[in-house]
Amino acid sequence: MERTETMQVSKAMTKEETFKEMKETFGMVPSFFKKIPESAVGLEWQLMKIAEMEPGVIPQKYRELIGLGISAATKCQYCALFHTEMAKLQGATEEEIEEAARYAKSNAGWSTYLHGMQTDYDQFKKEIIQMTGYARTMHSKR
Repeated sequence: MERTETMQVSKAMTKEETFKEMKETFGMVPSFFKKIPESAVGLEWQLMKIAEMEPGVIPQKYRELIGLGISAATKCQYCALFHTEMAKLQGATEEEIEEAARYAKSNAGWSTYLHGMQTDYDQFKKEIIQMTGYARTMHSKR
């Protein structure tokens, strides 16, 4: 699926326009948005809509699960809650949410290990390309 429509940030919305649109979208204006200076709140809302709500090549549910994994790895409780709830809104199951968190844990753990061992990146890259090339060849024979 390609992006067929892109939100345009043509001009900053006023605070009143921004809050009205938020109420229409969420039924309320989140308190953290109320703290953003009036000169920036419209642009911040536009950026949030583009990043979080605009359709993209990756389906929204999977984007939220990716967001959850990143949030877990960066230890952002605010983001983890947001992306978990948004993933559920998009139909993610508890099993998918758990798997996203577990996958993030695995990636963060391997990153820690590889960095801690000061693994040679060029050798690592060569081996990964060799491994995936072999797997591709084996897969095409099936």
